[in-house]
Amino acid sequence: MDNYLAISALQHYAFCPRQFALIHVEQAWAENRFTAEGKVLHERVDSGFAEQRRGTRYERGVMIESEHYRIKGKMDLLEVIAGDPVLYFPVEYKRGKSKLEDWDRIQLCAQALCLEEMRNCKISEGALWYWEVRRREQVDIDEALRRATIAAIEHAHHILASGITPEPTANTRRCRACSLMDICEPETFRKDHSAGYIKELFGE
Repeated sequence: MDNYLAISALQHYAFCPRQFALIHVEQAWAENRFTAEGKVLHERVDSGFAEQRRGTRYERGVMIESEHYRIKGKMDLLEVIAGDPVLYFPVEYKRGKSKLEDWDRIQLCAQALCLEEMRNCKISEGALWYWEVRRREQVDIDEALRRATIAAIEHAHHILASGITPEPTANTRRCRACSLMDICEPETFRKDHSAGYIKELFGE
């Protein structure tokens, strides 16, 4: 299980591969307001208690894994809806609000991939619940999202195996919201052209 990837790490990778490597390869971490609020939110929802209401069972803190994709983690909430067949509906809780990018949806889709393997089912949708707006966003687990998720899993595994931290993202707006900005020093690395110089030197 040592070579399994944490599902929560996929959100880090999708947001910024360098952030992913700093956390999961270099073991660097720093708190800011956003990470602290996210921690409080998950402490509230991760009770581990299950309950039944009107044909739907609500399971919290569900441990999941996929041997095929070598990923594992804990789900915030799984809704099990009685029927023939039984329907499984994953729900992930997030601190902020809905995003245009797929960072959060990729994490949710990875949970669906695990559930499909573990419970021999097909999951077509799930939801993201955002604390800031107190609202659910329905997510279609379609083929496009599955491809993006599988690609993220493969690339993240590659970074872990290589042990190489990628260059900073070109999207500087993401850096301002990142708790690792001081550790990452993105502007320093963007201005440092020594790697390119060495490559040209030995390539001649």
